[in-house]
Amino acid sequence: METGAGLELLTIPAGWVTLSDRRTQRSWPVELAPYQLATVPVTQALYADVTGERPGATHGDRLPVEGVSWWEAVRFCNALSRRHGLDPAYRLDVEGEEAEWDAAADGYRLPTEAEWEYAWRAGTAGPRYGQLDDIAWYRGNSQERIHDVGGKRPNPWGLYDMLGNTWDWCWDIYDAEVYGTYRVLRGGGWFDEHWSCRASVRRRSHPTFQVDDLGFRLARNAPR
Repeated sequence: METGAGLELLTIPAGWVTLSDRRTQRSWPVELAPYQLATVPVTQALYADVTGERPGATHGDRLPVEGVSWWEAVRFCNALSRRHGLDPAYRLDVEGEEAEWDAAADGYRLPTEAEWEYAWRAGTAGPRYGQLDDIAWYRGNSQERIHDVGGKRPNPWGLYDMLGNTWDWCWDIYDAEVYGTYRVLRGGGWFDEHWSCRASVRRRSHPTFQVDDLGFRLARNAPR
């Protein structure tokens, strides 16, 4: 699906994925309905077109947007939804300190971490869907800088930059009992060593956190 805004979404089929956490030694299965996921992370050009802002220190239209907090990402999702005449996925309180996901809304949103990993795997079973140098920008080949989206080989479903370049914010809270409101990050970034660029690696940060290798990718519910 091409939205006409420099944003292409692929429909991801229904299925199951098993998530795992090395810290707690837990694993848990998740069943997923069909959904849509962007082929590349949100670019600086798209982010600037919607918000009028270009966060981060390195600028370029085809670079992934970075230096954005989780809160900025969900506000962007709502703004892009309104622009396209879609129902915003998130209800935000006036102070911007609480967010509720309307699962029935047809607007843009962040993927859940289960959606992220299921789409990342694209039917594969290993820690990576190819040789890392072929599919990701990471510390070993990035020259310690960010790169344009879509420059490496996609996964079998046609999704680019699922590993490396920038981490992706996900919707999920990481572990409320231990970390409070911290949200899940997935995928690894251009400054990460190879061991951080694997399918099951989970990290977390406060939803106000901003850094130069952290961006986001858009999802939507599949059309009915």
